[in-house]
Amino acid sequence: MTLKVFITGASSGIGEALAAYYAGRGSRLGLAGRRSAALADLNARLGGGHACYSLDVADAPALQAAAADFLARFGPPDIVVASAGVSVGTLSECEEDLAAFRRVMDTNVYGMAATFSPFIPALKAAANGARLVGLASVAGIRGLPGAEAYSASKAAAIAYLESLRLEMRPYGIKVVTIAPGYVATPMTAINPYPMPFLLPAAEFARRFARAVEAGVSYRVIPWPMGLVAKGLRLLPNWLYDRLFVDAPRKPRGLIK
Repeated sequence: MTLKVFITGASSGIGEALAAYYAGRGSRLGLAGRRSAALADLNARLGGGHACYSLDVADAPALQAAAADFLARFGPPDIVVASAGVSVGTLSECEEDLAAFRRVMDTNVYGMAATFSPFIPALKAAANGARLVGLASVAGIRGLPGAEAYSASKAAAIAYLESLRLEMRPYGIKVVTIAPGYVATPMTAINPYPMPFLLPAAEFARRFARAVEAGVSYRVIPWPMGLVAKGLRLLPNWLYDRLFVDAPRKPRGLIK
């Protein structure tokens, strides 16, 4: 069966790797991202014929127009992937970081809801067992120092996807939460600290697709990071604080 897949954040990083994976299996794709030239280049590398949408996921009307076009071209998608995301170090004490904080929340949380929203009515009507897949992060499991906005956005994404999963269950629409550990992308390339269990983006895409096909509700990729995350969640606050208060920070001021 030829899958129809709509992917945000497709112009780089995880989204680009997912596009390459699904295109390699004959899927028809909707590729959404902020950089039109990068999308056009990706479409050409994937053989052409895919629909490209240059947009910001914080722009809900643009996503509504993209969804309407995708539905008209291909019909209801089998998979909608909200993979667009940004990351930057932030400190609440710094007034100049507040704009970055809003940008992170708008992209990583609001943008996810804006991605799914225009597709849901068609997916309910189609009853095709579609998947709505959101990219969270292990950073949303416990708050990391210097990453107030990013950790908060990913914690919100996890809770949002869980709520949406309950809402979609009566309609046979599966909501899948994927929490990546460290994946080799431009977003992680600027991290000035060791990244355990770092995965190449193509290998992450393969594991991602396997989890989505299985219809799991939640998965950390790679699985060893899932064990680490569970262990951190179980730590009492006093011990967690002592261990992580001096952890390395992501650089401020550069949104990736």
